[in-house]
This record gives sequence, C-alpha cells and structure tokens, in this order.
Amino acid sequence: MKIIVYCQHVLGIGHFFRTLEICRQLKGHDVVLVTGSERPDIDLPDHVREVSLPGLMMDADFSHLFTTETGKSVDAVKDARQDHLLRLFKNTSPDVFLIELYPFGRNAFRFELDPVLMGIRRGELPSCHVICSLRDVLVEKKKTEAYEARVVNILNHFFDAVLVHSDPQLLKLNTTFSRIDDIACPVVYTGFVTPHPAPGSGKKLRKELGIQPGQKMVVASAGGGKVGIEVLTAVVKAWPRLSEDVCVYIFSGPFMETDDFKRLKSFETSNLHVDRFTSDFLTFLDAADLSISMAGYNTSMNLMAAGTPALVWPFAQNREQRLRAGRLAQLGGLKVLADSDLEPVTMAGIMQTMLMQNKRPEGLINLAGAERTAAWITEHRNSFRR
Repeated sequence: MKIIVYCQHVLGIGHFFRTLEICRQLKGHDVVLVTGSERPDIDLPDHVREVSLPGLMMDADFSHLFTTETGKSVDAVKDARQDHLLRLFKNTSPDVFLIELYPFGRNAFRFELDPVLMGIRRGELPSCHVICSLRDVLVEKKKTEAYEARVVNILNHFFDAVLVHSDPQLLKLNTTFSRIDDIACPVVYTGFVTPHPAPGSGKKLRKELGIQPGQKMVVASAGGGKVGIEVLTAVVKAWPRLSEDVCVYIFSGPFMETDDFKRLKSFETSNLHVDRFTSDFLTFLDAADLSISMAGYNTSMNLMAAGTPALVWPFAQNREQRLRAGRLAQLGGLKVLADSDLEPVTMAGIMQTMLMQNKRPEGLINLAGAERTAAWITEHRNSFRR
C-alpha cells in the first residue's frame, strides 16, 4: 500500500515525532513523509521516504508565517510548495493520504492542502482515502462556532476517517470540540502515540554516564526549544540549592535561541550538562529519577511510557498543555508547576521533595496509538465510505 503522510510542524517538534512514530509502525508499506520546516537531523526508517517542501514556520505567537528559504518571499514559497505537493500526488498515486491535524488546525496551510483534497474529490488527482491524524487536545479558537462549522464541512466533504491519538478514558475529543456527532466519517480513538524504552536501557545508560549507586539523576528539557527557557533557567538556578548529590542533564531543544543556549551552557559543571538535543531522549527519561519539562504531547507520553516522576510547566498561550497535564497529574507521579514555582528556592524545594518521594505514574492508559493507527489503516483500507 502506498501512503502519503503530511506533517507540517510550525513551532515545536512534537507533531513531527508523533507522526514519525506512526510512520515507523507502517512498516511493510511504501510511505512518503511530507515535511516542510526545520527538524532534527535523525534517520528515518528504511520504508519511509521524506519529501521536504520549501520551509515555512510560525513565530511563537502563531501570528504569521515566515520562510526558512533564504532570499525567497512567503508567497513564492507557498506557490512552490503547492506545485510540489500536487506533482507528488500525480506521480505517486497513493492509496491513503494521512494528514496530521488538518482541518482541526494548520488553517494557514489550506493553500496547499485544499487543492489536493479538491483534486482527489473531482477526479483530477488519483483516487485515495483521506484520513486525519489528530492529537488529544485542540487549542481554543476566538470564533468557536465558525471554526467548528468549517472543520465539520471539510471533514464531511473530503475525509474518510479521523484517528484521535488519545485514550478516551483520559481525554475525549469532545472535551475541546463540541460537534463530534456532526462528523459523518468514523472517529476512532487509537490510544496515545509514543515509543517505549527498551527493557533495561535506563539502567545501562546510568552505568555508561557514571551515575553512582544512590545518586539522583534529573533530566530537564524544552521540546523544540523555541519556548521553555524559563523552566530550564529555573532548574540550573535551583540545582546548587539541592541538599544531595544530583546529576542533571539538560536538553534545550534544537531551535532554542543561541544566546539563551549559551546562557544555559555557562552553568555547566561536571554534574550539570547542557546539550541541544539527544536522539536517545526516551532512554534518558528511563534512567532519570525526575524529569522537568513543559507538557507537550510527546514529552508527556514519553514520561508515561518510561514511568518517570515529573514536574511540568505548561505552555501558557493556550489550554492544550495545561489540560493534558492536569489530567495526567490525577494519575500520580506528576506535578504541575505554577509560574511562582520557578523561583530558585521554591523550585529546589519541589525538586527535593519529588526526588525523595520517587512516586511514579501508576495510571493505566493506552499507549499503543502508533501500532493501533497502522493496524486500523491496514484493516480498513477497503471499507471506507467513499
């Protein structure tokens, strides 16, 4: 089966890694992963071929697009992307088109997605099944009624299914989208998408890093790094105030501003390490006695998979991370930080308490979302309504 998977992340890297995990599980199929912005330099599975569109991203306020293509305007990049995507469909003739988030989000990319969807429906492009790949929580919109009406209209005209990467026992889509009953195509909960640490990998890493028996290890991270400098700064300032020997590994994210990264780097010691990125982040979480981070989808689900006690500071601009973090905190082993908690003395006290308690997440939630997504697509390829 030929599958085109479209993923356009615009600020962080969580959307990319969630989509990549789904692509990994689509082994046995011919997968084309369409991206269109900066991403970490990591290898893709052998069965996945990447098509990278000219780069577009958004600022931290999600107020405007900017291009990563030197010397090219946004309009010129848009035209090139639209042409590239249309030609890809004509040349590939996919069986399935899996679109991450749209039409629930990425409205700024309608310029390239709508022509493909209309081309498929009108028969101008090869016929294929269209599926939305959707995370657990949607951000709030200023004009909710108009937004939801537009989403339902697009889904009912062009889509064959919506796969929601959540466990409905923890978070249902109707928590942040009221018109579920108006969607004509199937809405399927897959479970949360996350890789799992290899058995024993955390213990092996602690030994390789020279973590001594009884010594505590903390991992602090900020996703892609465009936001989150505040929580990492709080960690490096709190660390000297801890009453016991603690080794800290900080991952700023590949997109953190250079000045902010250099400032964090200036705090380095033999027991406090600062790097931009690791491709083995899940193993670090598995090795850690405590994680400190924001509350994005990927980091949150990595924490659940590794069973790591955690402090999370949700992104404040919208409800997504706070809502998810609040639900996960009810499972135990995770505490949501307030802005006031980032003060160094307070932060040190909270870290010390979490390290002493060593309380790990105990709630059982479905973390097999990637496997279930791949299986569902394979099982239902001949039973869509179109």
